[in-house]
Amino acid sequence: MLDVAPGWSVDVERGPDWLFVRLHAHTEAIFDAAGLADMLWQVLQQQLTHRLVLELDDLPILSSQLIGELVRLHKRIEQHDGLLRLVGLSERNLEALRLTRLDGSFPHYASREDAVMCHNGARPR
Repeated sequence: MLDVAPGWSVDVERGPDWLFVRLHAHTEAIFDAAGLADMLWQVLQQQLTHRLVLELDDLPILSSQLIGELVRLHKRIEQHDGLLRLVGLSERNLEALRLTRLDGSFPHYASREDAVMCHNGARPR
């Protein structure tokens, strides 16, 4: 487990052509995600890849600040011709993306295998 920002840590696994990152937040940090996009970008840079599967199974809620950080990270990855795919969104968190009208901007999948193989009808961006 790697600490990436105050109150945030990640598990990182490397796969062929993809980086798998499981995001963990301490309870008090869930609403304070400032700088998280920059820290995740550094992890991508260290691993020399721009293809990220971000596993969000352990997040009870997508706060507005966290959604903002996901948008920043997504834009940065796209600028480098990379891909960001989300995995493990709860119904509540998927609804948060729908309410902000960002569900179409973030391809989301049930598992990392589906994300890599692009199974579930969602198309990569």
